[in-house]
Amino acid sequence: MNGILGRKIGMTSFYDADGKNVAATVIEAGPCVVTQVKTTDTDGYHAVQLGFGEKREKNTSKPLMGHFSGANTTPKKFVAEFRDFEGDKSLGDELVMDDVLAEGDLVNVIGTSKGKGFQGVVKRHGFGGVGDATHGQHNRQRSPGSIGAASYPAKVIKGMRMAGQTGNSRVKMKNLKVLKIHADENILVVKGAVPGHKGSYVIIEK
Repeated sequence: MNGILGRKIGMTSFYDADGKNVAATVIEAGPCVVTQVKTTDTDGYHAVQLGFGEKREKNTSKPLMGHFSGANTTPKKFVAEFRDFEGDKSLGDELVMDDVLAEGDLVNVIGTSKGKGFQGVVKRHGFGGVGDATHGQHNRQRSPGSIGAASYPAKVIKGMRMAGQTGNSRVKMKNLKVLKIHADENILVVKGAVPGHKGSYVIIEK
């Protein structure tokens, strides 16, 4: 199997096999339902779409209600597809964590990072700022400084690191080790940080 969907619960500390206290993230992973099976003949590529998390019917559009009813399941809050899905899965089948993951596996976790709003260059790009607050500097400590060139090219170069919207973007954390699995509670503990706020949905790729 290629992966599973889940929901970030939060962070904790965990003692690994060497007795070291490491930062870890707790994820509720699955169970997921196969809501669509794509084939090369009908869609041009092979993939399996999974659904996770319950959604109220009154907040679900009629086209989506038809989509989920075709898989004989309730509406799902979060859906994602996995290309070149390994194994035989049919429409409406349930996928649990034990089908995909085992302790010691390395996984990639994809999520949406926390939105920081409009931020300056010090927070957004790690600029040092002007630094020296003396010698006539006034409210310039966190300034970007000069952004242009001379009479040639007489413009701001594309890609210049400046202030702007930060966060709220798709982030993939690679090669996170699976420290612990509680299959009866659908709980997964991975080493390190995972993008997103508490309760946000994530994609776990093996």
